[in-house]
Amino acid sequence: MTLRERITEDMKTAMRAGEKDRLGLIRMLQAAIKQREVDERITLDDAQTLAVIEKMIKQRKESVVQFEAGKRADLVAKETAEIATLSAYLPAQLSAADLDALITEAIATTGATSVKDMGKVMGIVKGKAAGRADMAAVGARIKALLAG
Repeated sequence: MTLRERITEDMKTAMRAGEKDRLGLIRMLQAAIKQREVDERITLDDAQTLAVIEKMIKQRKESVVQFEAGKRADLVAKETAEIATLSAYLPAQLSAADLDALITEAIATTGATSVKDMGKVMGIVKGKAAGRADMAAVGARIKALLAG
């Protein structure tokens, strides 16, 4: 079952169960996927669908920060619930040890010696860890390893 099929099945399940908030979020996700397909005139595969989901999660995390600054606990709770729902579609996250091993391997492969080579390392790691790690944290970890 592809990721798109799983999302469609979850939408049907949410409809039957009367989960209005979850249903609305899944419909929004499907609309974002369809919009990207129409814009780029392609059919998204699982990896591209994951990118759409990651983007939606990132947007919600940014919203949470803004809502916390504005002391809007109700909206923080709503966005946090949406993050949890969307995160269910992501593959299992890499452990810190696995991520460090992946970064070390990429550094060895590229022969990176300084922060100037970070782009090469990031390209390799991003391809292998897409959807399974927070890329901002990965970038910071690569920078720390190359700098120190």
